[in-house]
Amino acid sequence: MKAQEETVDALDLDVLMFVNGKFCKDPKLANADDFFFSGLQIARSTQNPLGSTVTAVNVDQIAGLNTLGISLARIDFARNGLNPPHTHPRATEILLVLEGTLYVGFVTSNADNNRLFTKVLNKGDVFVFPIGLIHFQLNVGEGNAVAQAALSSQNPGVITIANAVFGSDPPINPEVLAKAFQVDNKAVEYLQKQFWYDNNN
Repeated sequence: MKAQEETVDALDLDVLMFVNGKFCKDPKLANADDFFFSGLQIARSTQNPLGSTVTAVNVDQIAGLNTLGISLARIDFARNGLNPPHTHPRATEILLVLEGTLYVGFVTSNADNNRLFTKVLNKGDVFVFPIGLIHFQLNVGEGNAVAQAALSSQNPGVITIANAVFGSDPPINPEVLAKAFQVDNKAVEYLQKQFWYDNNN
């Protein structure tokens, strides 16, 4: 954060605009590199506890996306790899399977009785996860899988449910979680001691 502040201080603030949470260049100073990202064809390592890696391409990687309302991601899955239940608070997601077989789903809201919508997707299949709803993808094929997601925000955000609930800093009071999940405090304390891996790259 300090380095970013020093960089901003060193810039001529007359040519910067703060839009949508990001500093934008004066459009007259923009160049092709502000709209470019390379390397999404490269498979990412899935050697982690989840067996998946998400490579985001949003406004943090392409400054020129700011205010355009789109972004995308590549998701690599090992065999049995999981992109765990998560939500994008600012975006709907449309997922295209490029290789492999994925079991995917989302859960509707409390008002809709938390209905689960699931589908098994093969190469070329597409599935939509509506904005803000908890969703997941699990590789159920015999080998690796790859998917590409497009999202309706230049900065969709991601909240991985288990990480947020059991890996918060500082931890949520175990009594709160024990009552919410209808388990005893020891189960909650056990979960809070686990390492909650973030597969977002």
